[in-house]
Amino acid sequence: MRVVPRWALLTSGCAPALLIAGWVIAGRLEGPAYDPVTQTISVLAAYGSAGFWVMTGALFALGVCHLLTAWGLRAAARAGRVALGGGGVAALMVALLPTPSSGGSLRHGSVAAVGFLLLAVWPVLASPRGGAVPWALRPVPALAASALIGAGAVWFLVEAHHQGAAGVAERFVTSAQSLWPFVVVASCLRHPHGAGSPD
Repeated sequence: MRVVPRWALLTSGCAPALLIAGWVIAGRLEGPAYDPVTQTISVLAAYGSAGFWVMTGALFALGVCHLLTAWGLRAAARAGRVALGGGGVAALMVALLPTPSSGGSLRHGSVAAVGFLLLAVWPVLASPRGGAVPWALRPVPALAASALIGAGAVWFLVEAHHQGAAGVAERFVTSAQSLWPFVVVASCLRHPHGAGSPD
């Protein structure tokens, strides 16, 4: 019997697809005034932007995908599933607390920071102890994923502070965050026993 249901492949696979489609479509609706290199995706979801509903919908869908994937990913350690689900809740909150049309928002920024942190640590927290576990849940790949996501988040902070390529850095880190659950689910489904032993 599989510990990870096949539908988790759909929820985890939809997360990066919906996020990327959201920022591509919203960016096109915004037109040449929007610079994807220097401006964040939060700008696309800000009140009054042309792509507000598209980007807000994509962020909301991302949160739902993470929550459902965390629920179905029973092969992962509970702490990792909670962190992934928390990242999903943070994405929902980011969608519900958009930035204003001008200036920043402390609430939006705080929720986004918590989401970045949870989605950076969940791969390491999801690695179960002992036994033969799927490749993506083993300590070395999990640590590598967390390190890559963490490095991307630091890159984003540096670029945002120096008013550089914050848009590029954010797209890199959010793509990595949204893709790793799919890698983990696929790894679990390819494992000889369908998945490792949950805690």
